[in-house]
Amino acid sequence: MTTTDRRGALRFGAGLTAAALTTGCSTTARDPVAAGHSASPAHPAHPARAAPPAPAPRRFPGQPAQIDHGPRNRPRVALTFHGQGDPAVAYALLKEAERAHARVTVLAVGTWLDEHPAVARRILDGGHDLGNHTLNHRDINTMAEAEARAEITGCADRIRRLTGSIGTWFRPSRTQRATPLVESLARTAGYPHVLSYDVDSLDYTSPGAAAVTRKVSSEIRAGSVVSLHFGYADTVAALPALLEDLDRRGLAAVTTTELLT
Repeated sequence: MTTTDRRGALRFGAGLTAAALTTGCSTTARDPVAAGHSASPAHPAHPARAAPPAPAPRRFPGQPAQIDHGPRNRPRVALTFHGQGDPAVAYALLKEAERAHARVTVLAVGTWLDEHPAVARRILDGGHDLGNHTLNHRDINTMAEAEARAEITGCADRIRRLTGSIGTWFRPSRTQRATPLVESLARTAGYPHVLSYDVDSLDYTSPGAAAVTRKVSSEIRAGSVVSLHFGYADTVAALPALLEDLDRRGLAAVTTTELLT
C-alpha cells in the first residue's frame, strides 16, 4: 500500500467523522437504529442478476461452540466488522480492504439490512463473509428466551431473503461471549458455532485512528479474530496502517471461514 493511498484513506476517514454513527457492542454504546438516526443513502444496488446463494454455516470439527480465535500455527488473522451505521463508511472500509487484497467478515444487524439491502450482496461480491449480528442490536444475553430467539431468527430471515442463506456466522450483540441459552438458540437456528474474538479494537469508543491501530497491532497474532465496527471514521482511517502492519509481519487478513479451513 503506498503512502498516497494511506493519506487518502486518512483524509476520507476524517471527513466522515461527523457522519459516523456509534454502533459499538459495549452495553453503554448508543444504538443508532434504536436512537432513530437516519443513515446516508445506500450504495446503488447491483443490476438484477441471478446471484448464487451465499455460503451456509459450517461445522468446524475440533473447534469449540464459541470460537474466539483460529489456528495459531498459520500466518492468518480475521478482521470482523459489526455491520451497522452509515453505509458510506461500510463501503469505504470494504474498498480499502480489497485494495490491500484483504478479506473480512461482516456480522450484520438485521434492521440495518432492512434499511440498506444492497450492502448484503456487496459484501458477498467482494469475497467477504456475511453473518448475523441479531435483529436490533440489543443486549441479547439479558433477554428472555423468546426475545433472544426472535433476535437471532429475525436477522437470519433477512439475510436468507437477501442472499439465499442465513449467513456463515452468528455473533451475539453487545457482548463478547454468548450465554449458554443464547449459544443453544443460535445452534437451533442453524449456526453450529458462535463467533467471538480475542482482540477488541475498542474503535467504538472513538479513541482516534492511531489508538485503534496501536491497540490491534499490539495484541494481534497468528489466528486472531479482531472485533471492529462499521460506522466509525476512526476505523476507516486506521485500516490502511493496520493492513500495512499485518503485511509487514507476514499475516494475511482472511475471512473467518478461511481462517478455520
